This record gives sequence, structure tokens and C-alpha cells, in this order.
Amino acid sequence: MSTLAEQLQTAFAGVGVEVSAALGETTLEVPLAQYHGLMKRLRDDAEFRFEQLMDLCGVDYLGYGESEWEVADVTDGGFSRGVSGLGPGRFRWSDRPEAAITPKRFAVVVHLLSQTHNRRVRVRVRPEDDQMPSVPSVADLWSGADWFEREAFDLYGIVFEGHPDLRRILTDYGFVGHPFRKDFPLIGTVEVRYDPVKARVVYEPVSIDPRVGVPRVIREDSRYLQAANETPAVKK
Repeated sequence: MSTLAEQLQTAFAGVGVEVSAALGETTLEVPLAQYHGLMKRLRDDAEFRFEQLMDLCGVDYLGYGESEWEVADVTDGGFSRGVSGLGPGRFRWSDRPEAAITPKRFAVVVHLLSQTHNRRVRVRVRPEDDQMPSVPSVADLWSGADWFEREAFDLYGIVFEGHPDLRRILTDYGFVGHPFRKDFPLIGTVEVRYDPVKARVVYEPVSIDPRVGVPRVIREDSRYLQAANETPAVKK
């Protein structure tokens, strides 16, 4: 991994590329203007040969680093929820928060595999404009990027310039918004049902309350301690 990071730093020195190696991954932070050309070099240069695109996804960094967990005042009697307030996605659409001033809020992350050298690299590029985030398409380099980029466009609203057929791939044709953005409510904005009178599917404003979608926290409880003590020890 360190050898790959050194090779990347040497090959792309002076073009604003940042290379980091942590947690078993080598990450390449790429300026938007250098993205497509650099990806082509990663595919074609003999020292890299990343022939296969394994994954491509969008990321929304709105609210990144903010925590809504409160564990000091919650109950210690068994199961409890350690969350308070309305974090990203938990609000009514009419009361949705405005996007915070987060420079380069969106990102596109690509995972590449070199079968020739048996190693992987992660590439991240950030669109300049948060109102209309866009990056060059790499579908001309890896055909498998076609559907991945359509998915990121559908769920995050990231436009991939030069994509041969950029359409929604998961949501309905008339869907409004991009559901994986942090300022999109978890409960959505509309609900769908079949109307027997109109003999068709109708869309109506969502009627359910916002949900807190966090896992329950299991805390120390005498019942669980007793059960653990009564479990016979396994002999090795």
C-alpha cells in the first residue's frame, strides 16, 4: 500500500493531487479539472493498470462531523435511544433546514481494481458548484460506470458530463428531488396509493410523522448479567 501511495505521489506531483494511506486503503483526492485525464492514466499506465471499476457512488457531506447523540442523560435501564433533536433527514419537508455553507458539499468516490498488480485505489473528486454539482463521466473509460453514474445522478443529483444516457434509474420518472441528499426527509414528500374510484394510482402529501431511525443501545441490565452467569462455560 505504501509503495502504491509513493508511486501515485510521484506520478501526479504538481497537479494538486493529494494521496493518503490509512485503514488499509490508498485514497487519491483529485481536482475536478484533472479528474478524467487522471482516471485515464490510472487505467492505461503500465505502473497502475486499474482495468476494473468496482464501484462509483455519490456522497453528501452536509452535516459532516455533527453529532446528535446524547449518551450522558439517557436511561441506563436496559434498552434506550441515545439521540435527541432532529438531525439530517428527520424533519417535515415544510420545515426543512437550508443547506449549510459547506464548501464542496458533494463528492464522487470511485473504487478501482488492478488485476495486473493485485491492488486497489479509491479516488475522490468534489464538484465545484453545490447548486448544480457535476463531474466528467468516466463511462467512456469503464463501461460499467454507466449505471453507477445514473444511480448517483438519481439519488444525489450529481450530473455526469458526457454520460451517454443520464436518466433516473431507481426512482419514478416524476419523482421530485434526490432522496439520498441529507436535506431530503427520511419519510419522503408524497405517498402513493391506488384509488378505486379514479381507477388509478394517486400521489398525496405524506401523512406519517418523522421517524427517528437510529439503533437501540443495549446497556448493562441485571437480566442479561444473570443470563450470562448462568450460561455454562465451554471447555476447550
